[in-house]
Amino acid sequence: LSPDEDGICSGRYFSESGLVGLLEQAAELFSTGGLYETVNEVYKIVIPILEAHRDFRKLTLTHSKLQKAFDSIINKGQKRMFGTYFRVGFYGSKFGDLDEQEFVYKEPAITKLPEISHRLEGFYGQCFGEDAVEVIKDSAPVDKRKLDPNKAYIQITFVEPYFDEYEMKDRVTYFEKNFNICRFMYTTPFTMDGRPRGELSEQYKRNTILTTMHAFPYIKTRINVIQREEFILTPIEVAIEDMRKKTQELTAATNQEPPDAKMLQMVLQGSVGATVNQGPLEVAQVFLAEIPADPKLYRNHNKLRLCFKEFIMR
Repeated sequence: LSPDEDGICSGRYFSESGLVGLLEQAAELFSTGGLYETVNEVYKIVIPILEAHRDFRKLTLTHSKLQKAFDSIINKGQKRMFGTYFRVGFYGSKFGDLDEQEFVYKEPAITKLPEISHRLEGFYGQCFGEDAVEVIKDSAPVDKRKLDPNKAYIQITFVEPYFDEYEMKDRVTYFEKNFNICRFMYTTPFTMDGRPRGELSEQYKRNTILTTMHAFPYIKTRINVIQREEFILTPIEVAIEDMRKKTQELTAATNQEPPDAKMLQMVLQGSVGATVNQGPLEVAQVFLAEIPADPKLYRNHNKLRLCFKEFIMR
């Protein structure tokens, strides 16, 4: 609907029944798209209108649709499919306006990295010629000076929705963690001498947080990145993060309803198996064998000890 058109306000949509019709259509589409929680939000606007008109037939229908939506939420639980997100960066003068632009792409839930790589490579291959397009395989920062000026480069990285700790208090359900999201994170492991991976004591990590112009889900399936922040984790901070993750996995596996012995066994083997190199035992030997000489390191040292305390308790 565009307000500049003549007679738009006398059109059939610009009436109470027109509005209700559009909202009902929206609710149907949300339901088809598996966003059942939003169906409830849409009907919150519709129901008072139907109540004012004493339209009990339509109210019956609406409430039965709401019941269906709530049933779907309960029955599908964690099995619901939302999106998978990728950061795509374009480099090279061939792209014109797109050069050095970054986007977050939202793909169907089970899209793997090779699929989107193949698709974008094919699409831009048709635009510029197959030989002119190259996909950058790692997620390290791109140095423009090392790139061939006659080629178009695409860098694709898997990203996950990112929330601050305070946000997690409000985002409890699986749906809330996948709806209305505009911040994403990816991590790049590195060592000071340039290799991506090394010993525990030299393994650093770069966490990159991207903010998009709009929140997903959106009308478009790709949105511009408008801000990026980078945090570097030192080896002991990387170890703290890993230990916290292992503790969470253990907690989830022990509290699972109904209990799942296979899952628990896998998590346990990954946590305490003697064959696991860089497992908790090695982390303890590398970082906790002796108290650090530098008082600045006490805080992380204690944090890691507390992580182990919690881990052993689990």
